[in-house]
Amino acid sequence: MVFTLPEQIATIAHHNKRELYGILFRAAAETLRTIAADPKHLGAEIGFFAVLHTWGSNLLHHPHLHCVVTGGGLSADGSQWISCRAGFFLPVGVLSRLFRRLFLEYLLKAFDAGKLEFFSSLESLRDRSSFLDSLAPLREAEWVVYAKRPFAGPEQVLDYVGRYTHRVAISNNRLLDISEGKVSFRYKDYRHDAQQKTMTLEAEEFIRRFLLHVLPEGFQRIRYYGFLANRYREQKLALCRELLDMPAPEPPASEVSKDYRQRYEQLTGSSLWECPVCHQGRMLVIEILPRSPHRHVTPIKDTS
Repeated sequence: MVFTLPEQIATIAHHNKRELYGILFRAAAETLRTIAADPKHLGAEIGFFAVLHTWGSNLLHHPHLHCVVTGGGLSADGSQWISCRAGFFLPVGVLSRLFRRLFLEYLLKAFDAGKLEFFSSLESLRDRSSFLDSLAPLREAEWVVYAKRPFAGPEQVLDYVGRYTHRVAISNNRLLDISEGKVSFRYKDYRHDAQQKTMTLEAEEFIRRFLLHVLPEGFQRIRYYGFLANRYREQKLALCRELLDMPAPEPPASEVSKDYRQRYEQLTGSSLWECPVCHQGRMLVIEILPRSPHRHVTPIKDTS
C-alpha cells in the first residue's frame, strides 16, 4: 500500500522534514492498524513495515510511504488467523479519510507545540489563523491511498523489498549523459500514462533536486508495526506460523565469515586484490597502519 502527501503538505514538509516525515509514519500506521482491527473490515492485528520515499521520478519532492502488509492477521485473542478476502484487503476510501484526519490532527498539534518552521514563501503560515486557512481545503480534498495487487509468493516480496527499501532518489542506470554542465536522465511521466521520457537539467538544478531527499541525521526510513514490531516480532511470528500450520524456518547454515573483499568478488566477479590495469599484479598487505589518536595525521612519505 502507498500513502501519499498532498502537494501543499509536501511543501511544508520540505521545511520540516523530521517532524512531518514522523507524522506521516505515525498517521499511516495508525490508519492501517485501526481499520484492520475494526470487525466491520478485517477484525485482526496485522503486521507491516513502511519505507519512506521522498521523490518522484523527476526528482522533485514527493513524500510517500510504501507499506508491505500481511494479507490478514491475528484475532484479538490470538486464537486464530483471519485472512482478508481474495483480491481485497481494506477499503481505500475509508483508509484515505482516516489518514487525512489523523495527519491533519497531528500537524496542528505540532504547530501549536511550536515544532514547525516556515521560511520564504511560507512565512505567512507562522500566524495560526493563516495556517488554519491553508489547511481548510485539504480537509475536503481526496488524499491518495493506493492498494497494489498482492504478491504471488515470497520471492516477489523479496524482490519488491530489495528494490524499495534501499533505493536512492535516482539510480545510475537512469543517467543518460553528463556534459556541458548538464545532466540528462530517464523518468516516467505519470501524467501521461507513465511514458518514458528524457529530462535535461542544469547540473546545479540536478544537484539541488537530489539533495532535497537527504534525510535528517539518524532518521529511520524503515519502520515495523503490528505483530512485526520489534518488541514482539519473534513470539508473534511463531504464533502466526502455528495458526497457519507452517513449518518453523530452518536456522541459517553456518558459514565462514567473509571480509568485504571476498564478498565483493563473489558479487561482482572482480577482485579487489588484482591490479585493475594489467590484471596481473596482485596487491600484498605489508602493514596495517593504526588509526591516529589525534586529529592531525602525519602524512606518509612516498619512498618509491
